[in-house]
Amino acid sequence: MTQIDQEILQGTMTNITHHSDKNCFILTLEKSLGTKNPTGEENAEAILEYRLLPNQAIDFTRTYVPNEFRGKGLAEKLVRQGLAWAKQQELTIQASCWYVDKFLR
Repeated sequence: MTQIDQEILQGTMTNITHHSDKNCFILTLEKSLGTKNPTGEENAEAILEYRLLPNQAIDFTRTYVPNEFRGKGLAEKLVRQGLAWAKQQELTIQASCWYVDKFLR
């Protein structure tokens, strides 16, 4: 297991923030060894996007995890937090994103 994997599992590398103004949840991922992403930033982001629908409903539309962080359960972490929030808000949940849809079955 790499140091990145260990830090992700320990939760020292991730921080999920709900950006209600942008209709998304963002998981900030610290890159190791001072590497920078294409925009020159030291952090990368995984994202869960949604849109609010009429009649107290939500549609989760997209998940994205940068290539170097895929296969580590980060999309699942985002989805579970997004679904928990939607349930807490008593929203009717649907998913046009295939990955989120797997959690609704």
